[in-house]
Amino acid sequence: MHIVLVEPEIPGNTGNIARLCAATGCKLHLVRPLGFSVEDKYLKRAGLDYWHLVDISYYDSVEEVLEKYQTNTKYLLTTKAHKRYTDVAYDKESLLIFGKETAGLPEKLRLAYKESCVRIPMIGEARSLNLSNSVAIVAYEALRQQNDFAGLIV
Repeated sequence: MHIVLVEPEIPGNTGNIARLCAATGCKLHLVRPLGFSVEDKYLKRAGLDYWHLVDISYYDSVEEVLEKYQTNTKYLLTTKAHKRYTDVAYDKESLLIFGKETAGLPEKLRLAYKESCVRIPMIGEARSLNLSNSVAIVAYEALRQQNDFAGLIV
């Protein structure tokens, strides 16, 4: 499973997501520009001592990621989608693509992959969920679909 963060802005969120990737074996892809230094103390603290377990790659554009993984199934998480994240079938090489905290995914990307856009249900008055919470919700559903958390201690 691949977690792609497009221009993440908050170091604590990215650190939490890195820790999730370490605990689940998901590969983490970070698309620049990042809103923080990878040496940021909040990033490091949120990831605790799990950094050696994280398979992490950096890219200069989301197009670079999409080109490298062009045959992988892609799911773009956005509040603009009409399909729920539980209504799709994830495979072990799916890319779960999340946008930055303040703006989400670029409209151009959402339109290019309209049928691959999914959302997490919430009340209408809520704008969005925290990025690290959103990643955890969707990643664990995807992992549950992989033969009931295959490869993880349950």
